[in-house]
Amino acid sequence: MKIIIINGPNLNLLGKREPEIYGNQDFESYFKILESKFSNIQLFYYQSNVEGEIINKLQEVGFVYDGIIINAGAYTHTSVGIGDCIKSIKTPVVEVHISNTFSRETFRHQSYISPNVKGIIIGFGLQSYDLALQSFL
Repeated sequence: MKIIIINGPNLNLLGKREPEIYGNQDFESYFKILESKFSNIQLFYYQSNVEGEIINKLQEVGFVYDGIIINAGAYTHTSVGIGDCIKSIKTPVVEVHISNTFSRETFRHQSYISPNVKGIIIGFGLQSYDLALQSFL
């Protein structure tokens, strides 16, 4: 099984950015934990702060991978393009958010991605990625 985690803008700052919301661990070290825990899965990771690069990556893997986990960060609430891309590909996608977006600012309550994914995991910190991986098993 081949699964990719795609993180959007500012998620490269995990461990440094707003630790009261996102925690103290950087994603690269957490990804190593996931690789160890899910050693039976070919696991890949991609992060970009650029909307078009995320769309390009979704198109590249969206017909050949077994699963995609996406945390589009702020693009969740603004990108019709990412939502349309997910609707266009064949690989199932799980949307993930580290924080509970519904307990935050009102603009974070809208997702242009959610209508096009197989499921959504919100608010369990970095464990949200673990739960998303489990959903593919």
